Amino acid sequence: MLTLFHAPGTCSLASCITLEETGADFEIKKVSFADGDQKKPEFLAVNPKGRVPALLTKQGMLTETPAILLYLAQRYPEANLAPLDDIYALAQVQSFNSFLCSTVHVAHAHRFRGARWANEQSSLTDMHDKVPENMTALFTLIEETYLKEPWVLGERYSISDAYLYTIARWLEG
Repeated sequence: MLTLFHAPGTCSLASCITLEETGADFEIKKVSFADGDQKKPEFLAVNPKGRVPALLTKQGMLTETPAILLYLAQRYPEANLAPLDDIYALAQVQSFNSFLCSTVHVAHAHRFRGARWANEQSSLTDMHDKVPENMTALFTLIEETYLKEPWVLGERYSISDAYLYTIARWLEG
């Protein structure tokens, strides 16, 4: 059985959605950021990064959303969540998911977690205030460049759609 360490409101929702889509046998262990669970020794023993998602498999622990999503798509090919038979299309999925992880997610993180990058209040304020403009530009790029409609890959639902849905939910805030 798989165990997913998940915190509500975070990018780990994409892994939750994908686990449901696979039909896999799994359990979810909630990590409360409000209670500081991610900084407690028990969780740091699971994931020294102190972040979610973290997926416990028979082989060991996996972290980082793109890796977990790809693992699930490959582990449960019958769910048809990635174009596993087309290396170029699969690379495009990974390119999109990496863009969400390394660019879109990070751009949004400046709103709440600017202290990862700066100490001065004026810098934190500037980063916070720039988030709406950056997120608008990034989602315009996604809509104009990546989406093939009705899903990221066109007619085929994939792990990228679960990930995009998760991050798009943050736009309202």
